[in-house]
Amino acid sequence: MNLAFSEADLAFQQEVRDFLVQRLPADIRDRCARGYIVGNEDLIRWQKILNEQGWMAPNWPVEYGGTGWSLTQKYIAAREFASACAPLPTFGITMLGPVLIAFGSDAQKARYLPRILRSDDVWCQGYSEPGAGSDLAGLKTRAVRDGDQYIVNGQKLWTSYAHWADMMFCLVRTDPDAKAQEGISFILIDMKISGIEIRPIIGLDMGHTLNEVFLEDVRVPVENLVGEENKGWTYAKYLLQKERNFVARVAQSRHLVARLKLIAAEQRVGDGHLIDSADFKRRLTSLEINLRALEYSELRYLSRELHGEKIGLESSILKIKGSEIQQGLKQLLVESLGMYSAPYENDMMPIDSDYLSIGPQHMQGIMAEHLYGRGASIFGGSNEIQRNILARQLLR
Repeated sequence: MNLAFSEADLAFQQEVRDFLVQRLPADIRDRCARGYIVGNEDLIRWQKILNEQGWMAPNWPVEYGGTGWSLTQKYIAAREFASACAPLPTFGITMLGPVLIAFGSDAQKARYLPRILRSDDVWCQGYSEPGAGSDLAGLKTRAVRDGDQYIVNGQKLWTSYAHWADMMFCLVRTDPDAKAQEGISFILIDMKISGIEIRPIIGLDMGHTLNEVFLEDVRVPVENLVGEENKGWTYAKYLLQKERNFVARVAQSRHLVARLKLIAAEQRVGDGHLIDSADFKRRLTSLEINLRALEYSELRYLSRELHGEKIGLESSILKIKGSEIQQGLKQLLVESLGMYSAPYENDMMPIDSDYLSIGPQHMQGIMAEHLYGRGASIFGGSNEIQRNILARQLLR
C-alpha cells in the first residue's frame, strides 16, 4: 500500500485548502472549532456555498451532481474540511441521497436530488423508536395501504434535527406478520402534513438537537415508497453502513489532538505547563497511537476499495474505534482545563465576548462538546451491537 500522495493529489489538496480559507465563513468556522452546534440557517448558508462550487455531494455520481473525485481525493477533502472546522454534511447528502440513487425511482431522483443539492429540503432520519433503537428490527410504526396512500401510525425517538426538517426518510412496518427484519418498508414523509407532532428532547449538553416524533393517521402517497414494499431493511443496512463510516471521523479526531496540544501548552500546572506532565503525555500518546492505527485501517480500506474490493464489516470496526477515540479525546480536553471546564458556557453568548466567561476563552464549548460526544458510541448503532455483529460474522 503506497501512502504517498501523487503530485496531482497534492495540487488538489492545496486547491481544497485555498477554497476553505477563502469561502468558509469565519463565524461558522469559529462555532465548529469550539464544538458548538451550527444552526440551520448557517448550515444552509455554507451548503449553498458548497453547491455553488460543485462540491456539495462528493459521494454522489457525477450525473446526479457529484464531484467526480477519486477515492483518494474524497479522503483528502474530508481531512482538509475537518482540519478547517467546516460543518459536516446533512442527512440528505450523506444518507438519503445515496439510497435514492441506488434504489429510488426515476421520479424520486428527479424530484428530490436537486432539492437536496440546493438545500431546499432539510431531511431527518426516522429510524429509532422506544424499544427499537439498537435493535432496529423491532420497530412497530405501522403503515397500512389505503388505495394510493399509506396511513402511518407510530412514534420515532432520538430524531436529530426533526424540528428543522422539511422531510423525513422513515422505516415503517408494512407486514406485521413477517419476521423481524422482513416486512419493513422505506418511505418519505412530508413533515408539514397533518398528524405529525414533534416534541424536543434536551440532551446532556443542554442543546436541542434530538426529538420525539409522533405520527397519528399520517397519510403518505404510495409514490413516496422507496424501492419495493417490505424490502426496507435492505435499504436501511445500505444507509447504516455509510453512517458508520461517517461516525469514525478520523479527520475530526486529528483536529482534536492538535487543539488539545495547543491548550495543554498554555495551561499552567504548578511551575510548568500541562503539556510537560508525564501522566498527560502518557494518556495523549495512547490516544494518538490508537488514532494512528485507526487512520491506517481507514487507508487500508481505501486501498482495497481502489482495487475494487467491497467493504462490509470494516465499517463496524471504524465506528467502534472512532467513537471511542473521540470520547477519549474530549474527556481529556475537559480534564485538561480542571475547574475551568465545570461551568457550562451559554451557547447564545457571543463567542468572542468575555462577558460572564469563567476561565480562558479556549474553554468555551468544551463541556458542551464533551457531553454531546457521549452519544457517539450509541448513535449509528451502539458499539455493543457492532461488537455482536463482528462476533457473529467473524468468530462463528
